[in-house]
Amino acid sequence: MPARLRPIPSRFAPPLLASACLLALAACSEAPSLSESAEYGPNPTLPEPHTSLIPTLKVADAVGWPEGAAPTPAQGFTITAFARGLDHPRWLYELPNGDVLVAESNAPPKPEGKSGGIRGWVQGIVMGWAGAKVPSANRISLLRDADGDGTAEMKTTFLSGLTSPFGMALVGDQFYVANADAVVRFPYGEGETEITAPATKVADLPAGRNHHWTKSLIASEDGSKLYVGVGSNSNAAENGMAEEENRAAVLEIDTASGQSRVFAGGLRNPVGIDWNPATGQLWVSVNERDEIGDHLVPDYMTSVREGGFYGWPYSYYGPHVDERVQPQRPELVASALKPDYALGAHTASLGLTFVDNPAFGERFQNGAIIGQHGSWNRSERAGYRVIFVPFADGKPSGMPQELLTGFLNADGEAQGRPVGVRLDRRGGLLVADDVGNVVWRLRPQQGQAAGAATDSGG
Repeated sequence: MPARLRPIPSRFAPPLLASACLLALAACSEAPSLSESAEYGPNPTLPEPHTSLIPTLKVADAVGWPEGAAPTPAQGFTITAFARGLDHPRWLYELPNGDVLVAESNAPPKPEGKSGGIRGWVQGIVMGWAGAKVPSANRISLLRDADGDGTAEMKTTFLSGLTSPFGMALVGDQFYVANADAVVRFPYGEGETEITAPATKVADLPAGRNHHWTKSLIASEDGSKLYVGVGSNSNAAENGMAEEENRAAVLEIDTASGQSRVFAGGLRNPVGIDWNPATGQLWVSVNERDEIGDHLVPDYMTSVREGGFYGWPYSYYGPHVDERVQPQRPELVASALKPDYALGAHTASLGLTFVDNPAFGERFQNGAIIGQHGSWNRSERAGYRVIFVPFADGKPSGMPQELLTGFLNADGEAQGRPVGVRLDRRGGLLVADDVGNVVWRLRPQQGQAAGAATDSGG
């Protein structure tokens, strides 16, 4: 069902009305729909690209959760609110003592003249309706569930005064944060509930326009390297490749020297990042490009090869050239690696975590859990859920199964939107919900084998 209509301020009405008319015309010539299963797996169906003057803008209106409401867990699981009353919670990290950190964050202000013109202005209005334009709290909060009942009885500010913080990692007694513009570190002692020491800059990160501002972060096993996911400064290089230096990439940063290099490139917006427990390989979830049709281009998760190139902006899924990008680079297209597993077009698959805790259920071991924030550039909504993808021998081995749904209500409004996902040490799955301002905790019911996730048909 369509989202609830909102009044349009009079100064916005003419351009938005014109956009709506163009969208209606574009929808008439949209390619036929594909089944959901065609958009998932190692070999997704890739129809011919379809472009229009104005991009499809259909995002669920953000309304939040009614009193007492919650997402719907898969059979065999229960859901509780681990913490409520947060301010746009986006990313999660667990400290060795079980304290949970949540980055309460949003995009930094864009520099003057970098708003993206009329297209960006219209998109900004619509994304505001989706709850994505609130000011950034620039804070990391600490949540403590000392009695283990699944609800944090303590919530306190762990770090403040940050710059759109996102990724976090503890290496020894040093706590690293990926701000939108730099990786910084702070001294940390186990059990501390607040850090007041000043930040030490480790390395600068690409900032500026920050079309994609989130910077995910994970440390190598020995702590000598940090890996940072940095998204592109555009949809498909429309702002020029000069703005894409060290972007659309996973960067490797030496913790001792702060020197950084591109570990792998051509990854439009690599957000979720984790180590595959079966192989030790680095994996990322990637948001692919928009504005060439409902079914293009599928988001994906993939293993990341050192020195690998994954196509953006010149191509997608290996050799499929994006003709909007000129001049082309055929030599790079020829080297483009095909991603391992498609996650549906425009699903905004942000969160990624591997299951490496038997308490969550034996059949889930070594598989991947993905938080799908939800579509905006698609005529029918997709995502808005948390899914599980089984793995065998270190590789995806089946279609996705739904773990958590119900983020959209009967009117198609967003009660919540999942972002970061992380398994805690007690065997529960934590889910950051940046529209509901909640961290949810999904756990197997007592006495259950946690083997009853719902096959999504995906």
